[in-house]
Amino acid sequence: MTKESLIAVIVVLVIIVAALGIYFYRRPSAPQGPAQLSIISPHWEGILNEFINKFKSWYENQTGRPIEVTYETYGTSDCVKRIETWYQTNEQGNWDILWGGGVDPFLKLKDEGLLQAVTDQELINYVKDNMPADYHGIPMYDPEYYWFGTALSGFGIMYNKDRIQEKGLPVPQTWEDLTKPEAFDEVGSADPRHSGSTHMMYEIILQAYGWDKGWEIITKMGGNIRDFPEHSSTIPKLVANGELSYGLAIDFYAWGKIAEVGADRIGYVMPEGLTVINPDSIAILKNAPHYEEAQMFIKFVLSDDGQKLWMLPKGAPGGPKNYTLGRMSVIPRLYDEIPASERAVQVNPFEIASTLSYNATKGGTRWAILNDLIGALIIDKHDELREAWSAIIDAMNSGVSEDKINQAIAKLCEMPATEEQILEWANQWSDEAFQQQKITEWHNFADQKYSEVLEILGVGG
Repeated sequence: MTKESLIAVIVVLVIIVAALGIYFYRRPSAPQGPAQLSIISPHWEGILNEFINKFKSWYENQTGRPIEVTYETYGTSDCVKRIETWYQTNEQGNWDILWGGGVDPFLKLKDEGLLQAVTDQELINYVKDNMPADYHGIPMYDPEYYWFGTALSGFGIMYNKDRIQEKGLPVPQTWEDLTKPEAFDEVGSADPRHSGSTHMMYEIILQAYGWDKGWEIITKMGGNIRDFPEHSSTIPKLVANGELSYGLAIDFYAWGKIAEVGADRIGYVMPEGLTVINPDSIAILKNAPHYEEAQMFIKFVLSDDGQKLWMLPKGAPGGPKNYTLGRMSVIPRLYDEIPASERAVQVNPFEIASTLSYNATKGGTRWAILNDLIGALIIDKHDELREAWSAIIDAMNSGVSEDKINQAIAKLCEMPATEEQILEWANQWSDEAFQQQKITEWHNFADQKYSEVLEILGVGG
């Protein structure tokens, strides 16, 4: 080999070695440890554990990598407040996903710029091909793919058959049945400021009956309510135990108790034409720390594997392991593919006709201010409300003139603001000073009107 050839070979070898060095230096290393995902949710732990456990296996099969999933649980309104508070001082997200709470909170958070759109085209195409765009006018998913319904929820009245017979109370058919004087101390409701499903029922009442009549029902019902526990799951337990005759309940809590206690003892009605079936939604939060994993979780929840966890009883092939979740799927074709005899919930929501036209935009816009209005007039002043309503009931049974009773009821149900004013003020509700000013005004208004009810009836001194 000539000297020139040797030099050429050496140069080539040097170039090859340098190129390999650069390649291995720049080549990204394989991910270290499991992937991560963080969820904030109002769902109970049975739902979260069933979905998370199955998702972990599904994710590893899809990616070849394990994943760790953490979650925090609060009431819907508390979830929203925590998210809003976090982004007041942080640009980067703290959680990846908000899951649960209906539609209204998701409309609110999207409007505030706190959600992040899905970009996975395969997921988007699946949703468009398998889910209707709306359910009786309520959107099933965001047209810009910021949020998606994952299950359908019904809202109604749970009742204890033995107790209503003992008390001489009717089987409830409408929300107005919860306002009857004989139902005093017999009605249960969670605090809508903490429970999204309970808030939804108050919003439904307002939209079903209109602002003025709706508030009359809410006020009288509030007078009959014993107290307002924080968690909506408390109410079905009290009704099932025979401690209450009636309770506001989302469908799956009611069906769960009926399955446990028996349909001969517990009933559940969704007032015909006066309620809605509403998507329970999921979304990726703004600047989520693990965006791709969040997209994968949504893809799983909406997949057949995920949706069957709602539909099948525990222990069934493809169903949940430890808890029957008993919720309605958002995928219409699954009701044909899975016989009713094999499903945990017999109802096919896509065969139900609904006559209540629900305005989800209105519900989302006034979510926070409505919570505070209910809080100020009904819950914070519950003792005063119950005293005034009790005085009216006593007057009804004591021969007081109908005109005077009607005057007292009108005063009891008087409102400090019109629907239009509430919608206008909703746009200012993030101003804490304005919010506190109005809440104080409403507290004073409530004190005054409940006191005037007693004066009209000549009660006290």
